[in-house]
Amino acid sequence: MQKVAVKVSLKPGKEASLRRYHPWVFSGAIDKIHDKVEEGDLVEVYDSKDNYLGTGHCQIGTISIRIFAFKNETINYDFWKGKLQQAYNYRKDIGLIDSPATNVYRLLYAEGDGLPGLIIDYYNGTAVLQTHSIGMHLLKSCIIDALKEIYGDQLKAVYDKSEETMPKQSDVKAPNGYLFGNSASTEVMENGHKFLVDWEGGQKTGFFVDQRESRELLAGYSRGRSVLNTFCYTGGFSIYAAKAGASVVHSVDSSKKAIELTNRNMELNGYPIAVGGKYESFAVDTFDFLKGKQNTYDIIVLDPPAFAKHQNVKHNAIMGYKRLNSEAIKQTKPGGLIFTFSCSQVVDRYSFNSAVMAAAIDAGRNVRIVHQLSQPKDHPVNIFHPEGEYLKGLVIYVE
Repeated sequence: MQKVAVKVSLKPGKEASLRRYHPWVFSGAIDKIHDKVEEGDLVEVYDSKDNYLGTGHCQIGTISIRIFAFKNETINYDFWKGKLQQAYNYRKDIGLIDSPATNVYRLLYAEGDGLPGLIIDYYNGTAVLQTHSIGMHLLKSCIIDALKEIYGDQLKAVYDKSEETMPKQSDVKAPNGYLFGNSASTEVMENGHKFLVDWEGGQKTGFFVDQRESRELLAGYSRGRSVLNTFCYTGGFSIYAAKAGASVVHSVDSSKKAIELTNRNMELNGYPIAVGGKYESFAVDTFDFLKGKQNTYDIIVLDPPAFAKHQNVKHNAIMGYKRLNSEAIKQTKPGGLIFTFSCSQVVDRYSFNSAVMAAAIDAGRNVRIVHQLSQPKDHPVNIFHPEGEYLKGLVIYVE
C-alpha cells in the first residue's frame, strides 16, 4: 500500500501551470515539503495560500511531481481502476475495442490518459506495460487486478517491459517478465494485416503501435509504385504497401534481427522474400543503402528511432534529420513521395519541418507538403500537456 499523501507547498506565483491543469511540478517551484518523502510517494500540492491544487507522485529530478488528480479525492483501488476504465472506454468509443480487423492498440498513454509514468499496449490478449516512474512501479499489482476486471477472460497475460524505462537514478529494479499468465500467442492483427510481435526481446513494447494510421495512408498511395521502407523494424509499412499492390517493396534495417522479423511478417501475409524478387529485404545501414539509388523508388519511408532523447543533443538530432531527408530527396523519382517522421519528443514540429525544408534546399529539388502527420487517436494528446505530442511526420511530394 502507498503511504498517506505528504503535503507540498509551492512558492508564490508557481501555481499558474497547475491552475491550467498541466501535470508537471518542477523542483524550483517547491517551497516546502511538510514531511519526509521517498521517491514514488503520494503528495498533495498546495499553493502559497494553502489552496489545494492536485495529487501526484514525487520523483527525483527536474520534474519533481507528476500530477494525476486535480480534484481532492480518495486515492485508492477504485480511483486507479476508474482511470483505466476511462482509457478503455475511450478506445471503445473510437472503434478499437472488439474491432474485427484490429486487436493491437495502446490502451493507456501516460499524461494523455491522466496517468503520467504509465504506458500499456494491448496485443490480442496480452497487455504489455511500461512504468516510467517509481510511483507507477509501486502500483503494478493494482494495475493488474484492474485490467483483469476490465477485460475479464479476454486478458490472457500481462508482461512488464519496464527494465529500460525506469528512472536511471533510482535503485529500484524492474526486471522484464510476466506478471500474470504466460502468453503463447504473439500474432496480432492491424487493419486486417497480420504481425508477429516480440514484446520480450523487441524494441519499445514490441511493435510500433503509433504508426497504424500512417501505414494505412501509405497503402492508399502504393498501388503500382516501388516502395522503400527504411528503418523497417517489423516491416509494418512494407506489408501495407505489398497488400495495396506495390510493384516493388524493399525493406531496410541495420538490425539483422529486425530483418528476420520483417521477413517472417511478409511471409505470414503471403508476400515471400526473395533475392532480386518483388519483395526483398536488406540488413544494412539506411544512409549507406540510399546512396546511388537515384530514380529507383516512387515512395520512400523514413521512420528512424529517436535521434534525441534529451535537449542537450537536440541540435545534433536536427542535423541528423536534415542529412537523412536530404539523401532521400536526392534519390526519389520525380513525382515521388517521402513519408518522413521524427519520434524525438524534444524535437518539436517546427524544428522537424525546418530540418526537412533545409534538406530540400540542400538537395536542390522542389518539395511540397502533402500531409502533416501525428500519432494516432489511441495516443491522445492531453490539451493541457502539449509535450505529449512526440510523433511528427510529413508526406512530401518531390518534383
